[in-house]
Amino acid sequence: MSKNKYLLPFILICTLFFMWAFLHNINGILIPQLKKVCHLTDTQSSLPDLALYLAYFTAAIPAGLFAHRFGYKKGIIFGLFLFAAGALLFLPAADSRDLPLFLLAIFIAASGAAFLETMANPYATILGKPETSEQRLNLAQSFNGLGAVVAPFIGTHFILSGIEHTQAELDALKAKGQLEAYLQFEAGSFKPVYLIIAVLLVLLAILFIRSKLPEVTETTEDAHSTSKFSLSILRFSHVRWAAIGEFFYVGAQAGILGFFIRFAKQAADIPEKEAGNLQTIAMVGFMAGRFLGTYFMRFVKPARLLTIYAVINICLVAIALMTHGRIAVYTLMLTPFFMSIMFPTIFALGIKDLGEETKLASSFLVMAIIGGAFTPVMMGLISDKTGSMQTAYIMPLICFLFILYFGIKGYKIKPIKKPQPALA
Repeated sequence: MSKNKYLLPFILICTLFFMWAFLHNINGILIPQLKKVCHLTDTQSSLPDLALYLAYFTAAIPAGLFAHRFGYKKGIIFGLFLFAAGALLFLPAADSRDLPLFLLAIFIAASGAAFLETMANPYATILGKPETSEQRLNLAQSFNGLGAVVAPFIGTHFILSGIEHTQAELDALKAKGQLEAYLQFEAGSFKPVYLIIAVLLVLLAILFIRSKLPEVTETTEDAHSTSKFSLSILRFSHVRWAAIGEFFYVGAQAGILGFFIRFAKQAADIPEKEAGNLQTIAMVGFMAGRFLGTYFMRFVKPARLLTIYAVINICLVAIALMTHGRIAVYTLMLTPFFMSIMFPTIFALGIKDLGEETKLASSFLVMAIIGGAFTPVMMGLISDKTGSMQTAYIMPLICFLFILYFGIKGYKIKPIKKPQPALA
């Protein structure tokens, strides 16, 4: 590959996998910081996840239509500028400490990331020989795991201040007229991080503009495949269950990671910076799990490995629910390792043996990630009602039960019964 025209374009594509993974995984740091800056309840602090996944849900189809009309390169460039615009919007949001403006910034940035994800996955497969497309995509996805590790590390060290005041201390600051200055200091931590992200995205867009990316031509199969979104794809039971599985998987991931720092504080009184470092370690496990899971599939069928991992995560979350102290936190830290294979495995099993309708099923499964907006909101409501974020982790446990069913039975392909002709 180093001796052909595809090397530089492929390197550029790999950076996109890193960038959208960074956006997803910085939310675990963003949530506790916004809770502090904007005085949010646990339910309100789930809104960043709602904004992110709602953006993915609404941008998926427009991104596909954009790619069909203007091509992958222009779609990537548009996505990068949209992502950068959302990142820049964090600057006035931090100055005003206005929650709706923060949410708008997340929504715009995530819409840009949705464009990148829609373009980059298929484009990575065509940058070289068809017989090595799976290897290229797996290599590119490894940068997704890297982004999942770097994001909480950057957020912990450059966004979280480590200052955690009690309500009584905040009241004392207010009485002294110092509360506004403190909150503005905390909000200001967003600005350098998101400014650097915006600059990097613009520079990356310029590189794409100046690069001569290979043109993509449709194969015969692509030319005859349907490009319209239709619920008719749900006549396949394994597609239905895959969509349900992805809905609950992304919900579990968003809930576990989004509230991890809050969980660590309640369960073991771990300071926010230490909890952020623990989350970084957990995401190293997620990245390692992707590599090891791919290796394990040489010996264990994907559906069976998915089932085993779902059972393990059910047990881990149950232990985290029933114990206290650092044992609960360390147990929860293990879950990302066993979550690592779930999204791609459910996705692959859900689009199996669909022929021309593979693209239609793929679009539907991408939209199913709206589950990442549902579970955190439910967890916030449970926490606010019970006063316990630890209790709210019943939601990820329920999510893993649905994934377990998919791994045992839901993935199986059932023949479609053709209607019998009416008798004369």
